[in-house]
Amino acid sequence: RKLFFDTHALVCLLEENGFTTQQSEIIVSALVKIMNTNLDMIYKDMVTKVQQEIALQQIMSHIGGVKKDMIILEKSEFSALRSENEKIKLELLQIKKQVMDEITKVRADNKLNLNLEKSRVKELHAQQDRALTQTDRKIDTEVAGLKTMLESHKLDNIKYLAGSVFTCLTVALGFYRLWI
Repeated sequence: RKLFFDTHALVCLLEENGFTTQQSEIIVSALVKIMNTNLDMIYKDMVTKVQQEIALQQIMSHIGGVKKDMIILEKSEFSALRSENEKIKLELLQIKKQVMDEITKVRADNKLNLNLEKSRVKELHAQQDRALTQTDRKIDTEVAGLKTMLESHKLDNIKYLAGSVFTCLTVALGFYRLWI
């Protein structure tokens, strides 16, 4: 079955947006399965060209039979045949109307299914975007907290260093004073 989009390009796009290769491949695999399932459902409701041609040939052979009967019975039962012909025309019109109604119904169902899938995909993208935004916020908060902690530790180290330098100077001045 042919796909109408490039799965590898979608995997690459997802990877560029922060997904791992495995996550990207799983997402694309899920999308392909969803599309295949929807296409299977759509194909179940569709009439194939062969079936349509068979039905058309049956109708055409039925019409051909009616024409033969009209020629044979033209003299004796022409009026009865004319009324039967009218009935057949009405039945054909009804069948045609039913077929058109079914085709319209199938098209509407397919459009609805496609729109539902589009909205599901959009919702999935929105959820992924929200999760990514939340993760970015958490990372930013953690980074800010670490920067604050680092600055605090730097300040403490400077205090201890200054205290150590002054203590050493005091001791050195004390020894200097004792020797002089």
